[in-house]
Amino acid sequence: MGPAVPELSERARSVFRVVVESYLRSGVPVGSRTISQLSGLNLSPASIRNVMQDLEEAGLLAAPHISAGRLPTETGLRLFVDGMMQADEPNEQERAAIERQIGQTGPIEDALAAASAVLSGLSACAGLVLVPKQEPILRQFAFVPLSREQALAVLVGADGTVENRVVALPPGTDPSALVEAANYISSELAGLTLSQAQARLIAEIGLGRAQLDRVSGDLVQRGLAVWSTDGADRPVLIVRGQANLIDQSAAEDLERVRLLLDELEGKEEISRLLEGARAGSATKIFIGSENKLFALSGSSIIAAPYRAREGRVVGVVGVIGPTRLNYARVVPMVDFTAHALSRLMA
Repeated sequence: MGPAVPELSERARSVFRVVVESYLRSGVPVGSRTISQLSGLNLSPASIRNVMQDLEEAGLLAAPHISAGRLPTETGLRLFVDGMMQADEPNEQERAAIERQIGQTGPIEDALAAASAVLSGLSACAGLVLVPKQEPILRQFAFVPLSREQALAVLVGADGTVENRVVALPPGTDPSALVEAANYISSELAGLTLSQAQARLIAEIGLGRAQLDRVSGDLVQRGLAVWSTDGADRPVLIVRGQANLIDQSAAEDLERVRLLLDELEGKEEISRLLEGARAGSATKIFIGSENKLFALSGSSIIAAPYRAREGRVVGVVGVIGPTRLNYARVVPMVDFTAHALSRLMA
């Protein structure tokens, strides 16, 4: 790791800041002559080159090829983001665009998709929204035999939605056991979420009050469990604006872009990463190979949690793009969008 901000001299901090900010604007390595023209440091190009060499030896800058230009390493970007960045709050037009898009009447899912789209447009990255996992409330349940080994579990939710899942049957399951198990769920567990129903069933079996034989009890547990497993395997992630990831610099590094687009297709991995942002109260920034998911594509995610009425974190909104994205502008934008969603859901 490179030195902490206080360990850099004032001259080194000034040069480093100019290199990072110029690189994030242009996407190209920054040379000493450019710094001398931009920074107002009153330093000669030779003095700036010496400072840049020191920063390179500290692991904060790197030279991608033989030219005199430098760009920040991932360690340097982390140092800049955590200790030196001066955030630019969204302007009035950006705030209005975010609030207008997500404030339109309609289902909450539409607002979440709109949040992903407007963030993508304003940040020139791909917008991400991790949607709250809506656990259905039981109203009615049935098992439909498919074969000796499988049955179709049919769940009717309190809101009228119908969902189906295939359940593996214990060997020798009698059709009457399917009917008994379904009747038990519909009569005894209606009005509960699936997790509540599972907890109630375990408690009832433990107290000997379930009034189910072993086979029917096993079927009830299988029928309830298949939804929790399925939900964990297929998280709900909205992605908008992938085309923004193919910019002019990306044309020179198509393999990196291909890897990033592949990562976005593997939504389960991205969702698990975003779940890590649910635990905190503030916006989180994942830079490049700090997370093994982006070790090859060199991507960054900025993500912030949003909350429901009671203050409980229910989802995450953010953007994904190259590590050279404009953190000072995008971080406050993501934070503002998260707060706007929280107000909408309050």
